[in-house]
Amino acid sequence: MARTCDITGKRMMVGNKVSHSNKKTLRRFYPNIQTKRFFIPEENRWVTLKVSTSILRTINKKGISAVLKEYREKGISLI
Repeated sequence: MARTCDITGKRMMVGNKVSHSNKKTLRRFYPNIQTKRFFIPEENRWVTLKVSTSILRTINKKGISAVLKEYREKGISLI
């Protein structure tokens, strides 16, 4: 299962873990991805999406229809 947001495309980043002695080793930064079901009234159906919590706040503010329309205009095909 890829840890990628279906809407924004956020995914894992790689950085350095730095110890007290300043030794650097690679580590991973994962986005906070949640699986969530949304009801789209225009299409009269439920859709399950893996979304980051930051886009969940945007969906709560604007609504799922507005967010999907905005990303479709950008050329990102979701569903």
